Amino acid sequence: MVVPRSVLLVRRDNIGDLVCTTPAIRALRQSHPDSRIDLLVNSYNAEVVANNPDIDNIYIYKKAKHLRESDRYKVWLDNMRLIRSIRKVGYDVAVACSNSYSKMAARYALLSGAKKRIGYLPKGESSVCYNLAVDEVSCPVHEVVSAFRLLSPLGIDGEPPLMVVKPSDPEVKRMEAHLKSSGAGRRPLLAMHVSSRKPANRWPKERFSILARELVMKYGFDVALLWSPGEKDNPRHPGDDEEAKWISGAGGDGVYPCPTESLGALIAILSLATVVVCCDGGAMHIAAALGKPIVAIWGSTDRRVWAPWGVPHTILQNGSNADSVTTEEVLKAFDAIYLTILPGRQGR
Repeated sequence: MVVPRSVLLVRRDNIGDLVCTTPAIRALRQSHPDSRIDLLVNSYNAEVVANNPDIDNIYIYKKAKHLRESDRYKVWLDNMRLIRSIRKVGYDVAVACSNSYSKMAARYALLSGAKKRIGYLPKGESSVCYNLAVDEVSCPVHEVVSAFRLLSPLGIDGEPPLMVVKPSDPEVKRMEAHLKSSGAGRRPLLAMHVSSRKPANRWPKERFSILARELVMKYGFDVALLWSPGEKDNPRHPGDDEEAKWISGAGGDGVYPCPTESLGALIAILSLATVVVCCDGGAMHIAAALGKPIVAIWGSTDRRVWAPWGVPHTILQNGSNADSVTTEEVLKAFDAIYLTILPGRQGR
């Protein structure tokens, strides 16, 4: 067993992937309270761990594919400088966090200069990047479990703890002020996130508007309408501004658009909610990390790998496309979830 003085975890994927890595980070901190625990992430997902109490230092790099071609040369140089600063630390261990072998994650682990390097490899294979490889599993397991299993060479096993996402106090106050100025705040808050990165996981705007009206009338919620910001034809970061504007107009009284231009703002507004209705995606995992009951409208994603972790939830999935889920099915599922929040009336 390795007892490290310093550990670097590499997580270069999307928002939900990083959220699902936070139980492993928490377990590492609990097992090795005196070790230095640092994280290498990208600029897209970094705010997920901005207030994480288990992390000592966060390195942030940019993915060139997210930028204009004219900016990529500078980004490559900046990333090289970042790697040099990481190598100067002399980490005992680097962990490439992924649910299977990742060429890029393995490369970052090697470039870190860490003495021991942990990551997944197909059983029986070897790699110069890893000298403490962990065998890939042969059947689907939850992403939280996949990240947690990578700690086994450090003597950490058992059940993963809950996920950890902490909102920023200034962002929470800003979102509270936005809700108040919009007329919300007198009733419990329901967060409705209408975006999903995968086309198969998106639900029609017409059904979201009907659902919002029903939830306002039947349960007396204020509905915070959330979405991925931006125009739908943006080649690098397509968003749902137009869809959200339509849903807001059709949803009627009690539906309050809440633009979230930063990930920190999204975390803050979700932290204020009593319950969350959403498609599969990063916002769903953030809500789970914040302890919110969830009704999730599901498309092609494997629920064994990506279901909300550690909170009451219902997944609605009829085949491989979210649009096969009806409004009536969501309302019925919400009836059941609502019973879980009655005793404590969480959130606002």
